[in-house]
Parts: sequence; structure tokens; C-alpha cells
Amino acid sequence: QLQLVESGGGLVQPGGSLRISCAASGFPLDNFAIAWFRQAPGKEREGVSCIGGPRTMANLLNSVEGRFTISRDNAKNTVYLQMNSLKSEDTGIYYCAVSPRPRAWCSAGATDYAYWGQGTQVTVSS
Repeated sequence: QLQLVESGGGLVQPGGSLRISCAASGFPLDNFAIAWFRQAPGKEREGVSCIGGPRTMANLLNSVEGRFTISRDNAKNTVYLQMNSLKSEDTGIYYCAVSPRPRAWCSAGATDYAYWGQGTQVTVSS
């Protein structure tokens, strides 16, 4: 059974940076699609960034283009999201999600992912 644990969230000032992590146990992630989603209070969960099974990477939100970078360390079975130039609207709970089968392409749809972590809170505020 795959388990995902996010970490690295916290409080950061606008313009600051933060790197959050998603550590997996249970089976290797290197051939699966992994995405970061976020959910702000009162809003729906939205896809932020994804790294696909065929080793494609994509930001799923125009608003994070040029600021967020997703990466994968297969040796550590961990996926990261480096977030720079953070804005107040980036505040939310960030979740990592994994596709149900290997070699899946990136998708912004939450229903395309079978495994979810518990989330880590990111708050951007002065």
C-alpha cells in the first residue's frame, strides 16, 4: 500500500520561498505521475504542478508559471515543489497525489489520482 507524507509547509512572507516535500513508501514512484494540488479555504482543490510517468513536467496553473518547480528524487522516493516569489493567493493546504498506474500522463483532474497525502499547510502572509 502506497503511503504519502507531505512536509515543509509553514508561514512565509510575500515574496519568499518554500520547498515542500512528498515522501512515498510502499512502492517506487519513478514511473508514476505525481501532482501537487492545493485547496484554499472555501475554494475547490486545484492542480498546481505535475511530473508525469513519461518524465514530463508541467505547471497546471498559469499563476505559478515561472515561480513553482516540481522535481523528483527517485533515490529518496520523494517529490518536491519549490515555490518562489510566493503570493498571498498561494495560501492553502498542499497535497501530493499519485496516479493509479505507471506511465500515466499529467492531469489536472483530481479524480485521475488514486493516492493522496494528508496535506501540508502553506500560509503566505506578512
